[in-house]
Amino acid sequence: MTKSATIPGQFAEWCGSLSYNQIPQNILATLPFRLLDTTGLILTGMHTPAGKIALDFVQSHQGIAQSTVCNYTKRLPASSAALVHGIAAHCRDYDDTFLDSLVHPGSIVIPTALAIAEKENVSSEDFASSVIVGYEIAARLGSVASLRFHARNLHPTGIIGPIAAAVTAAYLLKLKEEQIIWAMGLAASMSGGLRAFAVDGGWSKWLHVGWAAHGGIVAAEMASRGFRGPEYILEGNHDLYSAFLHGETINPKEINNELGSSWKGNTALFKYYPCAFVIQPFLDAFLFIKKKHGLNGGNIKKVKCTIAPWAADIVCEPRLPKLTPKTELSATGSLPYQIAVSAFEENIGLSAIGLQMRERRDILEFASRVTHCIEPKLKSNLGGKICVQNLKGDQFEKKIAEMELEKEKVEQKFLNNVTPIIGKERAIIGLSELFNSDKVDWRWALKQFSNFA
Repeated sequence: MTKSATIPGQFAEWCGSLSYNQIPQNILATLPFRLLDTTGLILTGMHTPAGKIALDFVQSHQGIAQSTVCNYTKRLPASSAALVHGIAAHCRDYDDTFLDSLVHPGSIVIPTALAIAEKENVSSEDFASSVIVGYEIAARLGSVASLRFHARNLHPTGIIGPIAAAVTAAYLLKLKEEQIIWAMGLAASMSGGLRAFAVDGGWSKWLHVGWAAHGGIVAAEMASRGFRGPEYILEGNHDLYSAFLHGETINPKEINNELGSSWKGNTALFKYYPCAFVIQPFLDAFLFIKKKHGLNGGNIKKVKCTIAPWAADIVCEPRLPKLTPKTELSATGSLPYQIAVSAFEENIGLSAIGLQMRERRDILEFASRVTHCIEPKLKSNLGGKICVQNLKGDQFEKKIAEMELEKEKVEQKFLNNVTPIIGKERAIIGLSELFNSDKVDWRWALKQFSNFA
């Protein structure tokens, strides 16, 4: 569909000519749920120490009034609003995920789009299109690397995020094709993110996401003023993949294959439980078995999970720290702990990773009964199975299946997240207003932010 020789040039050409009415209806249909989910995560994330610190930081710098910041009466620069909201949306690790790359698009793209949409006072159509564009860029740039960033102890969202944010912002700023290329080039130089947080639960993971949204806006706004960025950031000998993957081969042609006709951004999967995404289908399978066979934490003898090697490395190993998670972040990344919580609890919400739950002796004892075995054949796929044995010796098994959009679960998650903050009545009204509107409007999210108690 494109004439440009480079991948950024092709993206710029596509982005610069894309209009709302060119986006398929099935792609647009998921947008209200993306906005609902991320808005709810921002609201609850602003109640955390990380969210409060991020807000305190941008307050101390102030700046030109451009964009609303949740729980703050004054508007701040768009890049500052995106920084805070990106951190808040991701700091519970409860946000949507591309399974093939483990990139979290919503916590980057939505805060970026909200900040620039308000600054530029754009139409609801342009806002919707910018979010679709951001998701598409994130999906395509992440999928070509697959899980290889993660395997090198890099945080994929921190690498892909700045570029996705830059194109999201560039779309709303109506940059020319050349300027979009520059924005992508500048943003790529901000890509990075060590997975050192996996060792001690440091908060750098959350900053990677907020910084990606912030950096993408800075890149786009610099490019709009004529600050030139490099074009060869996704191919050649000095590109992002060569730098981070150290010579591993990728096929650049795959990145923009069928761009404009095949939409990959819609493959981002929602989280229904506050855990690493690879845990979620195991929880679903376990809860299914638990309900079907009348099981609970008191009558289950042991649980065995068959899991892919790459997934085991994230949520099962090293085993000892997984059995007694010390922080919220480590609790989100522990398969045995999450299974143990779901053995005793009916509703798995944010309380599952709280201190009170992490200190429950019955849960910690049960976690030791959850084991895993690695299945090398699964390779980069999720897959696997879960086997639950009761005290009588009966065994119940279920294969792991990829989870799909369940609209009721997304809505209930929003209500669960925001009701303690803005009250049940406001939460229900907000939900109703979003889905009773003909268009998905950025102003809806700002109204929820203003309801912050």
